[in-house]
Amino acid sequence: MILLSAEESRRLDRLSQDKFGVPSYSLMSRAGEAVALALAKRWPEALAAGVLVVAGKGNNGGDGMVAARRLKDSGAKVRAVLLARIAELKGDAARACREFLDAGGEVREVIDEKALAAILREPPGIIVDAVFGIGLNAAVTGLPLRAIELINASQAPVVAVDIASGVNADTGAIMGAAVRASLTVTFGFAKFGHFSYPGAELCGELEVADIGFAPAAVDEIAPRGRWLEKADIQPLIRPRSANSHKGMFGHTLVIAGARGKGGAPLLAARGALRMGAGLVTVAIPESVATIVAGGQAEIMTEPMPERDGHFDATQSIARLSDLISGKDAIAIGPGIGVSDDTRRLIAFLIEQGARPDRPLLIDADGLNALAEIDCRTASRAEGPVVLTPHPGEMARLLKASTAQVNADRITAARSLSQRTGAFVLLKGARSVIAGADGEIYVNSTGNPGMGTPGMGDALSGMLAALLGQGMKPLDALALGVFLHGDAADRVARSRGAIGYITGDVIEDLPAALAALLS
Repeated sequence: MILLSAEESRRLDRLSQDKFGVPSYSLMSRAGEAVALALAKRWPEALAAGVLVVAGKGNNGGDGMVAARRLKDSGAKVRAVLLARIAELKGDAARACREFLDAGGEVREVIDEKALAAILREPPGIIVDAVFGIGLNAAVTGLPLRAIELINASQAPVVAVDIASGVNADTGAIMGAAVRASLTVTFGFAKFGHFSYPGAELCGELEVADIGFAPAAVDEIAPRGRWLEKADIQPLIRPRSANSHKGMFGHTLVIAGARGKGGAPLLAARGALRMGAGLVTVAIPESVATIVAGGQAEIMTEPMPERDGHFDATQSIARLSDLISGKDAIAIGPGIGVSDDTRRLIAFLIEQGARPDRPLLIDADGLNALAEIDCRTASRAEGPVVLTPHPGEMARLLKASTAQVNADRITAARSLSQRTGAFVLLKGARSVIAGADGEIYVNSTGNPGMGTPGMGDALSGMLAALLGQGMKPLDALALGVFLHGDAADRVARSRGAIGYITGDVIEDLPAALAALLS
């Protein structure tokens, strides 16, 4: 599913009108009609109790007025509350209000909170939220704030026009307060804020209505945002021919682990194997080599010189120079620790490991080491680099706070990709993928039960395996992240949403992949 930013949505609107001749009021009329139809389809019994449209003075309010007129024409009892004076309305919004009035509709002008509270004390069957649209970029205050509070206090279903009022269309942030909608009817395409927390929790069911934007305008904008669903992922899966052998599916090298952290390389290696890697070699400090080798018979291990239980970079780099030869993808970072040695290993792999035919994935402590060096170092690599931070690691890479990252995950992922030239996966609820050419994908799979140790380690191995099989980095990230969450969703459905572990998800990967293929 295509996702647009607020600015892209405005450009689509302008281009459709100014360049391709679509009348602006035609777009508003179809938008209002879509809201009225969606509402009537879902809550026909509530129409008897009446519909209350709460409208702002912008075009979002105009959409609401059109919906009010359409509902009235169909015989529903409709009232409209305008959070302004009718005389303040302009353009299409003024026309929509006038046509509703001409049809015998009732519009109550409200400019103080007392009058607003009195109107909303009369319980409607359904409320239409047409206060703010996608252009909101400042905190909600005053009368609109009180309207949002009163709407949320109502027991009636709420239908939001385009986006729940108070939700930032780009980030999903709550701009002081936001309507909790039962249904959101958005126009043309979904917006990033519909799928980004915390706003995603307030949009309810999402319906995307075609209101007649010019197809040529869409082509001109060339949206780069996607909400990843099954239909997007299935074409990325490569069925294997009967005449296959392990040499055809890549040799993945995992560089991970430290004394006391033998589980991290094991989980990464298992993730790679279950994702179909032909061969997997794990380079680990020699003190944990026996543990790792005994933990998974199918992997090959390379014990490496160590210092105090961690990689000794001085001695390991020479070994790694030989070891990376012939490998198809490299993953470094899980459980490796942060030290001068780690920083030297990261710098070496960026300079010598990444090649056009050998992507380098950096995760976990590898990212923390990169942050201490300077994330822009990654731009020196000759081949593709993939960075897979969680919000805390992203904050360190961007020299920001975790709160700042989570407040605008789309911008954070895009910013790191632009600074480093890398493909970026910002993990978490609704993981965000940023491509080197400006692509932004938001993942649809996963559940809270994934908040358990080792999930990121397994994902690193999965992604490295896909990269090693020759997939383009953006495709590998999309397939790997979707499948990781999908397998976790399958486990949650069969075993319960709390208490399953990373190993359960790894074991389900082949079945999850087969289900996607079918």
